[in-house]
Amino acid sequence: MALPVGLLFLAVVFSTSVLSGVFGMAGGLILLGFLLAWLPAATAIAVHGVIQLTANGSRAWLSRHFIEWRIVAMIACGVLIAAGLLALVRYSPSETVVLIVLGLMPVMVWIPKRWFHFDVSRPGHAVLCGLVSGGLTIAVGVSGPTIDLGFIRTHLDRRTVVATKATIQVIAHSLKILFYWQAALAMDSGEWGWVALAIPFAFVGTRTGNLVLSRLTDAGFRYWTRWIVTVVGAYYLIRGLMGLWA
Repeated sequence: MALPVGLLFLAVVFSTSVLSGVFGMAGGLILLGFLLAWLPAATAIAVHGVIQLTANGSRAWLSRHFIEWRIVAMIACGVLIAAGLLALVRYSPSETVVLIVLGLMPVMVWIPKRWFHFDVSRPGHAVLCGLVSGGLTIAVGVSGPTIDLGFIRTHLDRRTVVATKATIQVIAHSLKILFYWQAALAMDSGEWGWVALAIPFAFVGTRTGNLVLSRLTDAGFRYWTRWIVTVVGAYYLIRGLMGLWA
């Protein structure tokens, strides 16, 4: 990786980790888009998994007192089922499909909450949430707002939501890395050197975002989450449709 690209990569990792630390998502969407412009889809998803595992792991640790472990355990069951099904069909990602799915994800943040009756405090709903969000995390790299569907009718505050989601994402990203380990081996040691260097940037960015989150109101949290993921999603949808047209 050339020096300018490597430095840009570190800057993107830091800034997207800040975003994820504040909103629990959005950062992962932006980081994956950057990686898709540099690497093949499967390799990009694997590298994304390594960085996001660090970011989510540190976010979960910093907010560990707010984690709802019962919900984590139930959703993890759904994630494992999704991973097993994708492995069974020998799924392989396409960059165009990944971009289009990423672009469509933000639509869900605008759907009226009354349309959904999911509550991750109920075992069946939690497993279904894990199946959908975990499947998307492995298939296209991120789950975006899909995981939020299970939290719509809960009464958890923003810190508990972010902490619980981060813990779930640690599990999903770990499985994602295992799923694409062969693609990850295609990268040379120099490229992995930049990835290793990015890990502390992800931690510092997450720490910074966590400080911002503590100063954000629940209303502000939901408002800015909706608009940020919508703008990012629109960009990816256009990019994916251009690739499909080409």
